[in-house]
Amino acid sequence: MTRSRERVGLFCGLVAAVIWGGYIAVTRQGIQIGLTAADLAFLRYTTAGLLLLPWLLTHKPMRLADVGWRRGAALALLAGPPFVLVGASGFIFAPLAHSAVIQLGMVTLMGMVLSALLIGERPGRQRIVGMAIIVAGLTTTAGAGAFGAMAGAWKGDLLFAAAGTMWAVFTVLQRRWNIQALPATAAVSVLSALAYTPIYFAWRGAAPLLALDPWVLLQQAVMLGALSGVIALFAFSRAVENLGPGRASLFPAMAPAVAILIGVPVAGEWPTMHQILGLALLSAGLVIALRDPANARPSASPSRSSKVPAAAATDQTGPDPAGSAQEPSGRSW
Repeated sequence: MTRSRERVGLFCGLVAAVIWGGYIAVTRQGIQIGLTAADLAFLRYTTAGLLLLPWLLTHKPMRLADVGWRRGAALALLAGPPFVLVGASGFIFAPLAHSAVIQLGMVTLMGMVLSALLIGERPGRQRIVGMAIIVAGLTTTAGAGAFGAMAGAWKGDLLFAAAGTMWAVFTVLQRRWNIQALPATAAVSVLSALAYTPIYFAWRGAAPLLALDPWVLLQQAVMLGALSGVIALFAFSRAVENLGPGRASLFPAMAPAVAILIGVPVAGEWPTMHQILGLALLSAGLVIALRDPANARPSASPSRSSKVPAAAATDQTGPDPAGSAQEPSGRSW
């Protein structure tokens, strides 16, 4: 891996983490004014789909920008409305603190495990230590609420674990199938909008959104759809290309830390001592884990979403973490 590509991957991962931190803050505001998980999913994916539809229509739309319809549908199921609805449903049974630890911890853990199983990206001791520190940081940031008992909380914990695993599988499959960032983002956004928009209107109608103040509605649409649904997803996909899924899956764990920092100027909420300690642990764990390069087995062939000569494939899709010339096999899943 060249230093320039690693810097691009690190920068994109941090951009995604910062936006997702803002997403947490804006989502909390949306819930406080009466929006449901279904409303938030509609604003996120319909806005993102409308923004990326023009690009998709000019880039082999019949083949979904060379992603393929089956692969595109799989990615949309993993990172589209089902992901939001599964994760948000966990709050019915368990508190927010459980989500911070379990869902984000599962993204990091399963990202590392699946990367090793599916593409041969083997983590070193340094990344394992860093991941353990990140999980400790998530637990510390969540505070006592992470250990509080609620009737039926295990149901919410299972949903949080399922949502975290869904995102980890999306991360690994994007790399395994060798799908570039913009086609992946467009496929998830447009297919999610096409599938979810009619379901939403049949289920909820337009009344909940029309009742909102137009400025608040615009704010939610920009944050959830344009920033989180398009820019953050694109940036994270670029991090996957350049760093590999195992290392890229570390960045979502930073979102709660960013949300806490954003809460200072936005809501006047100052972090507690255990949150400050959690932020320090998260930062230290991320630095330690990212300093460990991955080792991945070489590929047999590039996927159809990157039909370029073998010599140019690495430039388009990001390097193999072990420095090999090609990516893992792109056979169908």
